Amino acid sequence: MRVALFLTCVNDTLYPDTGKQVLKLLTRLGVEVDFPAAQTCCGQAHYNTGYRHEAEPLARHFSDVFGEFDAIVTPSGSCGAMVRELYPRMGERARAEGRGGELAAALAPVVPKTYELTEFLVDVLGVTDVGAHYPHRVTYHPTCHGLRSLGLGDRPRRLLEAVGGLELLELPGAEECCGFGGTFSVKNPDVSAAMGEDKVRNAVSTGAEVLCAADNSCLMHIGGTMSRLRVGVRPVHIAEILASTERETA
Repeated sequence: MRVALFLTCVNDTLYPDTGKQVLKLLTRLGVEVDFPAAQTCCGQAHYNTGYRHEAEPLARHFSDVFGEFDAIVTPSGSCGAMVRELYPRMGERARAEGRGGELAAALAPVVPKTYELTEFLVDVLGVTDVGAHYPHRVTYHPTCHGLRSLGLGDRPRRLLEAVGGLELLELPGAEECCGFGGTFSVKNPDVSAAMGEDKVRNAVSTGAEVLCAADNSCLMHIGGTMSRLRVGVRPVHIAEILASTERETA
């Protein structure tokens, strides 16, 4: 199987270590991972801000870059949802506008083989115990795109429950949005900040040391709120936890 890592803009720019942890994890599980250097933005920021036509060249480029691979793995539920949920919608809207089905045909090959990391581990590799060890109290925040667009369900929790030394604590209001929402946080800063504070207070109430999620964009928002409130909880991407081993944490 030819597997490609789609790192995403946020991770490439701000959280490159997340990509390194994904590579480390998948390599440990026997997966040979390629990183196409030509990858760029998937177009999500443009599309969600109303620049749908401007997002189309980026979507086409994504398909050109990743189309030859058997699986495309991303540590971002939101970017994974862009490909899986919104690429087909882009194609259908182009058809409805009388531009034919060429865009839909160009994007179709990458849609079914794009996986968020926990999906790939559980559904494709068929594993929940990845041999990780992480001796900390952890609470899990299911991000909106992962929860509602991709339907990740209990996959992340099943992976976390199998991690050695990890105590998984239930997060009150777990399914409530953290308030980031991309440009929502820019256009509605007061509401966004209040939602972030609610999420952080709930995380603190669990007694957890770590709040875990599968999307760094949400963790960036939550982590910024944690920093401002000066709480003793830190945001960690699930890839970092799953890549950790007993040797490293001993």
